[in-house]
Amino acid sequence: MPFIITDPCIGTKDTACVDVCPVDCIHPRKDEPEFAQATMLYIHPEECIDCGACVPACPVAAIYESIDATPSHQNDLIEANAGYRNGDPDAMAKAEAIVQAHVASHPELMAIAPTERQAAHASH
Repeated sequence: MPFIITDPCIGTKDTACVDVCPVDCIHPRKDEPEFAQATMLYIHPEECIDCGACVPACPVAAIYESIDATPSHQNDLIEANAGYRNGDPDAMAKAEAIVQAHVASHPELMAIAPTERQAAHASH
């Protein structure tokens, strides 16, 4: 699985990464009905071509280039990205449940602004 979107996206859902993606593998997009309900964005692992264009485009440094690069305290979000399938209500609900459990288990970090959250992870 290539790229992983992590919790700085929660509370942001900035779609700069979507805008630069050449294969539209990041969901939900603003024009998709699921966008309003989604807690964060997800990278579909089978649609991603591993180009890396999304990483520098993300204003909150929420995207990691691999499972190995993803910090261990964000590993649950790997599963959320792997399972999310836009348009599949069951898959979307499962991914969102994983994200909500992540939010509940890290209240101190979720209280930090998304733009500062990545740096805060380093100290926890």
